[in-house]
Amino acid sequence: MSVTVDANLLLYASDRASRFYDPATVTLRRLAQGPGLVYLFWPVIMAYLRIATHSAIFDSPLAPDEATGNIDSLLRLPHVRSPSEDEIFWTTYMDVTAPGPVRGNLVPDAHIAALMRRHGVRDIFSLDRDFRRFEGTRTLDPL
Repeated sequence: MSVTVDANLLLYASDRASRFYDPATVTLRRLAQGPGLVYLFWPVIMAYLRIATHSAIFDSPLAPDEATGNIDSLLRLPHVRSPSEDEIFWTTYMDVTAPGPVRGNLVPDAHIAALMRRHGVRDIFSLDRDFRRFEGTRTLDPL
């Protein structure tokens, strides 16, 4: 079984003041133990780094070294993968978004859903219900 995580799970696990800190941390620790494959897609990594270090969003933003260290510790695990777009990604994105208009805040979710489809990942740990809009994607609420 392979899964992926959304940026919101990573962010909650980095925010000790969040009421979701404990369950997010438990979920990440469980995934970090393996043995199942965990996909950490680049749009999720970049969203995490952008938000976790942003003082207008986080009351106590992480230092850039801490945020990148968190990602680095995940990427160093032998069962964590970080694939990216390939030459046919656009075709996959168009297939994912064909059932309905995708605009605004839904675009990054469609990007992740297309990466999931392209790399054979069905499940995403996320609090974002928008992923349910994409056929073949199952949202797992870790909280």
